[in-house]
Amino acid sequence: MADLVSTLQELEHLGVGFVSLTEALDLTTPSGRAMAGLLAVFAQFEREILRERVRADLANNRQNGKRLGRPQTAALQTSQVRKLHRAGVSKSEIARRLQIGRTSVRRILAARP
Repeated sequence: MADLVSTLQELEHLGVGFVSLTEALDLTTPSGRAMAGLLAVFAQFEREILRERVRADLANNRQNGKRLGRPQTAALQTSQVRKLHRAGVSKSEIARRLQIGRTSVRRILAARP
């Protein structure tokens, strides 16, 4: 909201009036500026409510033991990656065969137990 206010003040200082034709919003009038302020307040409110919901959902998932983040697709194939590498298959070919990234193959092989 502070960015909106500073941008509007800067435009006013430069002598530029803002009129939105699609939203019928004229910021050169007091009622238009008041409407823009209200819209900014509601946008900030909506953003904060969304942030609260996301944080609550993440906390709930952690509490229920759900794993968060991307699935470990490459890590599930560690044994196959190592087996193919011992058989002399190149890292690029291992990645192609198992349909995982070459970087994932290199990471798995570098982290030998």
